[in-house]
Amino acid sequence: MEASIFSPSLIKGLTDKIYDRRKAAALEIEKLVRDNENSKDRITQIVDALVQEFVYSNNPYARYGGLIGLAATSIALGPGVSRYLDIIVPPILSCFSNQDQKVRYYACESMYNIAKVAKGEVLRYFNSIFDALCKLSADSEISVKNGAELLDRLIKDIVSELSTTYVSPYGEPFNTIETGGIELETPSSLPRNTAFSLPRFIPLLSQRIYVRNSAARQFLVSWMCVLDSIPDLELISFLPEFLDGLIRCLNDPSEDVRVAANGLLQDFLDEVKQAASVKMIQDNNAKSFSKKMDKKEKVEKKEDGEGENDNDEKEDNDDNDKVDSENDGHGKGTYVPGQGVILQYGRIVTIMVPHLSAPEEEIQQTALTWINAFIGIAKDVIIKSTPEIIRAVLPCLAHSVPGIRNVAVETNQNLQKLVLETPIHVHVPEPTISKSDPSGGAQKPQLQQQQQQQQQQQQQQQQQQQQQQQSDGTDPFDLQATVGNLRLQFLNQHEETRVASLDWLLMLHKKAPNKILASDDGTFPALLKTLSDSSEEVVRRDLQLLAQISSYSDQDYFRSFIMSLLSLFSTDRRLLESRGFLIIRQLCMSLDPERIYCAIADILEQDEDLEFASIMIQNLNIILITSSELTNLRKRLRNLDHKENQRLFNTLYRSWCHNAVSAFSLCLLSQVYEHAANMLQIFAELEITVNMLIQVDKLVQLLESPVFTYLRLQLLEPEKYPYLFKCLYGILMLLPQSSAFSTLRNRLNSVSSLGFLHVLPKSTGSTSSVTVSTSSTDNKKSSSTTSSPPKTMKVEETNMIKYQELLQHFKSVQSRHEKQRRQSLQNVSRFTSTANNTSNNRSRRPRLLYTDSNSSPNQSHQQLFSADNNNNNKGMNNNGNNNTIPTNTSTGGGIRAGMASLGLTPSNGSSNHENSSSTERTTGGGGTNTSGATGNTNARMAGRRNRRN
Repeated sequence: MEASIFSPSLIKGLTDKIYDRRKAAALEIEKLVRDNENSKDRITQIVDALVQEFVYSNNPYARYGGLIGLAATSIALGPGVSRYLDIIVPPILSCFSNQDQKVRYYACESMYNIAKVAKGEVLRYFNSIFDALCKLSADSEISVKNGAELLDRLIKDIVSELSTTYVSPYGEPFNTIETGGIELETPSSLPRNTAFSLPRFIPLLSQRIYVRNSAARQFLVSWMCVLDSIPDLELISFLPEFLDGLIRCLNDPSEDVRVAANGLLQDFLDEVKQAASVKMIQDNNAKSFSKKMDKKEKVEKKEDGEGENDNDEKEDNDDNDKVDSENDGHGKGTYVPGQGVILQYGRIVTIMVPHLSAPEEEIQQTALTWINAFIGIAKDVIIKSTPEIIRAVLPCLAHSVPGIRNVAVETNQNLQKLVLETPIHVHVPEPTISKSDPSGGAQKPQLQQQQQQQQQQQQQQQQQQQQQQQSDGTDPFDLQATVGNLRLQFLNQHEETRVASLDWLLMLHKKAPNKILASDDGTFPALLKTLSDSSEEVVRRDLQLLAQISSYSDQDYFRSFIMSLLSLFSTDRRLLESRGFLIIRQLCMSLDPERIYCAIADILEQDEDLEFASIMIQNLNIILITSSELTNLRKRLRNLDHKENQRLFNTLYRSWCHNAVSAFSLCLLSQVYEHAANMLQIFAELEITVNMLIQVDKLVQLLESPVFTYLRLQLLEPEKYPYLFKCLYGILMLLPQSSAFSTLRNRLNSVSSLGFLHVLPKSTGSTSSVTVSTSSTDNKKSSSTTSSPPKTMKVEETNMIKYQELLQHFKSVQSRHEKQRRQSLQNVSRFTSTANNTSNNRSRRPRLLYTDSNSSPNQSHQQLFSADNNNNNKGMNNNGNNNTIPTNTSTGGGIRAGMASLGLTPSNGSSNHENSSSTERTTGGGGTNTSGATGNTNARMAGRRNRRN
């Protein structure tokens, strides 16, 4: 049968190696087809012969001839080729994947000629052609790629022109989903009976979009641009199906691909915004229409005439019909861009969130831009994804790329505004109940109707919210997950991220203080650990949050917070030294200072760690005297005429007894000078340590500060404040001759030169007068101008302060400190003796024992005490030391120099080191013990000075 169709010369021509001969044979086939154009069976036989004998032949030249013959047949048939495409196109498509590059090229050429003749009918095979072209776009042969590009341009032109209008008479009447495919939600404006089916094409695109080849990616992006430019297709409705792969194209090594993908994503984002604005306008129109209907119902109830209302209804119905005809999305009325588009915000946000943490900068910036835009477009969707968004956005606040950093800052701000606007306690609605008229009269019918309508609207809104929550199963905003992700940001290395996380927690706690930041969720310990952060700004925000939590909590929670803070200070002494002042002052700024100080005082009074209590009280005392945040507290302590102030003094004093100098300064601050003078008598019974002398030195410096201006002015009234002089002279007697000694002596000499010394009180053998003293003892002595009734009232008020009991409490607390100090001294002496024995056994050469700079005051005192004994044994006497006093005083060597003059320091070399460490608050420095040889040298030098004198 085939021999009758094709002559031997024709067969020879189709299989010839020379292209011109094959082309001549194709012209003969074209003539043969035209002669048999009206015979369908004959044309079918010709096509089958070309396919079976030539296209599927093993001879490559026969394949070339068969492909050229099929193209000639299509050209001969013209538009009538549409009925034969089912037997012509599949063989050509199979040749696209042939190993021979010429076969692939001739297949492109043959399909080009067929598509040029068939036009819209070729769209029935669009998916297969598209898949073949996608593979050919990455072909290694340039000729094949050029042929594929020509075919691609022709197919794009056909799709742009006929994809939404051409209906094939030979295809299915309705575009259904392919077998095994997922049914997609399509917009109502999408044509359903055309030869081109976008729902059938989207699954293929979602698979091919993840290709890695740059040429294939460029091919896919170009096709998405073409499809997006066709209005009726609404490719944006299927955006979630290929969005993830499109974003991944931004990391392509080819710049052309990145630019094209970025431009397409920007176009998609603009379309999303446009569609969202159109939908918002439609919703507003619907609301306004519903309001008009409500007004009409009211008018109908008021008016009896129905004729006018009927006319109005007809006009409104006509308007509504017009609006509906324009907004139904089926091509009626004027076309509005974005109208009828289906936007799946939830899926888009779910795709974008993982890309917020992408290592590629361009992908990360694009994802941030989309999320920032969606915060204003899809608020309900964003609020559900807030925990994941926060976790990814906050680290970007410190990004090295300015573009990413700026977008992240804007996104963070917009997200905070959205969370602030979102009600957190949605699952506990509180419906408003209309109450009766306060005047007691009956309400008017109009007011009742308005209130009923408002109630109905509120109930409908609440029902919608409850239905949404029931469908979701959870609240729209997951607070616990958000707080957990914010807590993880405390470990971030960037300061901006840590500060932003604390700002979020501050905002959330202020919004819902009773629902988040529970004491057992791990947030509170994390906040305490954050106090050790290297950034001061982070510590400030952390303290603000802790203070805010405490202000909204009860007394038990606040006390547990203070106990946790003190425990942290006790275990982390570096934090106490570096950030202790900042933490306490910041808390006093955010909370009531009296509440903080009273809570700390109650806890420290019962603390068994006496050393830590003494250090902590010393720090608190310095803050109390110097901090501007505690000005009101200082004013209250100066005025002890009120019971509340007396109670405050009692509370602080009992805890301040852990530090003798701090308790003494509290008495000076409270103007309880007589009690302070009695405390100085107890000082004589205490062991004067280096640490105590350093604190006295600091107290003298504080007395010269503006805080104690009132005290210095009171020196001009010795008759009213006689015990004030006794207190200051007592401090002067405690001090060695140093710069502080000279400062205080000069101050007192400037007053004593006025002849006030004769009014100093004489010392008595007993302290029974203590119980009679008042809160302001000295100024109460001059009571000649006052009447007796105010006296009794003041005495009753001031009797709350029992000074004798306080003095006994001070003695007992200091005795406990003495016992602990002796025990530590014994332990240190044993340790040093064993260390000396081992060092002597190892070498006869004397060695120096260095102590740690963070050693306790007891250890430093033990070292000084042992050095003092060595100096005394080696002949160091007071006369020799007195020769050095003027030198130390003139040079202003400080408390260390004065102690060296009294023989309280081991050597001159160690005094320099101690002097340098005297600026530390409580750690007593790190003195060095010298050997006997050093003591002999110092003794000889002192003897030489005596002989010279």
